[in-house]
Amino acid sequence: MLQNQKRMNAVCMASVQRRRPSPVRASYDNLGNMHIANATEAILVAGTNGIVDLLSLTVVRCSNRVGSYLNSSFMATLKSYCCNSMLLRGPGSVFSRSNASTCTKRNSYWKPPQASASNDFHLPISSSAVKNRTSIDDIRSLRLITAVKTPYLPNGQVDLDAYDNLVNMQIADGVEGILVAGTTGEGQLMTWDEQIMLIAHTVNCFGDKVKVVGNAGSNCTSEAIKATERGFDVGMNAALHINPYYGKTSWDGLVAHYNNVLSIGPIIIYNIPSRTNQDIPPSVVQTLAQCPNLVGVKECVGTERIKQYTDQGIAVWTGIDKISHDARWEFGAVGVQSVAGNLIPGLMRELMFEGKNPTLNSKLIPLFDWLSSEPVPIALNTALAQLGIIKPVFRLPHVPLPVEKRIEFVILVKKIGREHFVGQKDVQVLDDDDFILVGRY
Repeated sequence: MLQNQKRMNAVCMASVQRRRPSPVRASYDNLGNMHIANATEAILVAGTNGIVDLLSLTVVRCSNRVGSYLNSSFMATLKSYCCNSMLLRGPGSVFSRSNASTCTKRNSYWKPPQASASNDFHLPISSSAVKNRTSIDDIRSLRLITAVKTPYLPNGQVDLDAYDNLVNMQIADGVEGILVAGTTGEGQLMTWDEQIMLIAHTVNCFGDKVKVVGNAGSNCTSEAIKATERGFDVGMNAALHINPYYGKTSWDGLVAHYNNVLSIGPIIIYNIPSRTNQDIPPSVVQTLAQCPNLVGVKECVGTERIKQYTDQGIAVWTGIDKISHDARWEFGAVGVQSVAGNLIPGLMRELMFEGKNPTLNSKLIPLFDWLSSEPVPIALNTALAQLGIIKPVFRLPHVPLPVEKRIEFVILVKKIGREHFVGQKDVQVLDDDDFILVGRY
């Protein structure tokens, strides 16, 4: 048996060493300025029908240093996993899980009147990822989290230079957390590989300065589980999870869905019925709050719901900038996961940290209204382009605001004060021809 394991280990590692990056599955060099380096490490990427592919690891140069997304501890876990629970198939490149007893497969069963589901098999998370996890209380204390925008190059690929610049501006103005690839960051327009690699990049470059919350939500529980595992493996501090949308489920189904990801690590529930067409009721949240891995709720229903949760000791962030001041100082919210923070991080920090300030809040309401005049992040993308922070590139189906709204933004910047907005360039009104719309990337 030991000889068989050694033989399998040799086959696994030989395959890794001779494997070249797949142009289809491993196009991580498309992420802006990421560079492919020769590496003997490998990254596990889940494929369809349970197939697992070993791909060459992308190494990213950032902040004048080269950092690997996966460390030696994870690689040791990967090698062990290859030996104990995988069978070689094909010409040394594709692996699938064995039917051996090394993996215990657990299924979900319906038990009326309440749903109960045992968690599916989880890939082993690296020991360093577990060791470096932030305590849940630390995450619950974050008052200002910016749902950061993802910028693009003219070819539609992620512009990491602009992304890093924007995140650095957030950190310089006192933002405590960065939400990566959420709705504002257009995770819905990314592949899972892009999404996880951007989370990894953020952790690698900024994880010592700011807490990283990665969007891992999906309307498919299996996809949500895989994304959550991968996100924690690359070092994110917590995962944000929206409830299943479009193909909605029952309330019992919501409990079962969330229990499957809560077993993995710290989770923030995201309730935004305007996008999912399903409100997560307090009864579901109260049931899930019994799990120690529930960090809290990003709540977009309103202040009364926030008060209901805070009275029960459940941590809540509002996802609506317009009500963030009142939610924080009158209804007990921890803070805000902010869209406007991309533009005015310093003023948002003042709003969340320095006590009641109805004067400042009233001054910012017109900007908050402008940012929500179309579905997020359309207005934000337009604003950042007009401030010269990002290139005026939109991944479809998003398109820029019409010129009348672009002019309105310039007026708002002048009223609030250009010095309060990110960047140094003068704000300008862009013409229609200045924008690039990318449908395929």
